[in-house]
Amino acid sequence: MMQSRTSFAIFLPENMCFLHLGLSVIPLIVHVGAKEVSVKTLGRRAQAGTNPAQNRYVQFERFGIVIARTTGAAIRGLLVALMVLTPALYLPVSSTNGTEIVVFLAILAFFLTFAEYNSAFPSFIEFRDAPPANRLRFVGLVSMVTFLTLICKDAYAPTELTSAFYAIGLGVANVVDFPYSPVRLIVLMLPADASPPLVDLVRSSASVAYVAALVTIGSFAYAVKVRGWPTGNGAFNVWTNLPLFDPTKGGDVVTRLQRDGRLNISIGVLLPFLIPALIKMLPDYATPISLSNPQTLIWTLSAWAFLPASMIMRGMATLRIANLIVEKRRAYSTAESTQTA
Repeated sequence: MMQSRTSFAIFLPENMCFLHLGLSVIPLIVHVGAKEVSVKTLGRRAQAGTNPAQNRYVQFERFGIVIARTTGAAIRGLLVALMVLTPALYLPVSSTNGTEIVVFLAILAFFLTFAEYNSAFPSFIEFRDAPPANRLRFVGLVSMVTFLTLICKDAYAPTELTSAFYAIGLGVANVVDFPYSPVRLIVLMLPADASPPLVDLVRSSASVAYVAALVTIGSFAYAVKVRGWPTGNGAFNVWTNLPLFDPTKGGDVVTRLQRDGRLNISIGVLLPFLIPALIKMLPDYATPISLSNPQTLIWTLSAWAFLPASMIMRGMATLRIANLIVEKRRAYSTAESTQTA
């Protein structure tokens, strides 16, 4: 059966229309706007074209889908742009062109996010139709940027709120800053002549960012293990949620997903330890990163904590999808054996 590059769902539909990937059986789901619609439903909608009233209803439904998708994409783009602007709105800019650069990056982030979520055809953002994966990532990154902004602001314009967050950061640092921990490596990354206030600021900021990353990973683990992600959201669309993964590229799909998942988790666990070592080696080859600039401090520590957390979450997600495919293979094999018997 001919299949255009549409959707690959994990759940078995009522109609027997499948795409065979190795030993896996994945039903055919096609894309209409932002909705996944089964082939049987499309057949009923095609027949509705002979009735003018039903045809108008179908057109109105498609128009509503387009409006909802565009609105959701615009809201997501605005939220991402506001996150990029947050440090610049509360902290001083270090250079004369700093404001223009930040505004340009915010506009660029808005258009990239809007273009990705407004399109029915994915390009690079993964798990866009499998909440709450990307929502947890965004909330985790926003939490890091906001907390670190308030902690850094306490050094310039202290208020009761910033002092409270700075005290919370020091309390968290007393717990997670122990020998050989990633936070301790970040502190050791600083130059020997760093002032004690800068050391305390970096120590508390790194601790808060690392704990926020751990909470984000724990929340996604809860969604996978307890809430049964992604089965609670309906059929899982492999194409829209994993646009960079080619299921037709050689090798068994399950083996490739499991290998990618374990690799992402391994790299994500090691990155918090490797990044400080690489930054420590940087002065030998390039200009070192100055954490005395508050905005540089915020984005450096946010990237240090968020990138490993994102990779670990991706590894957990791909392992979960591989397990779902294995379960469906077993169920299909059992059903075939029962019918044969």
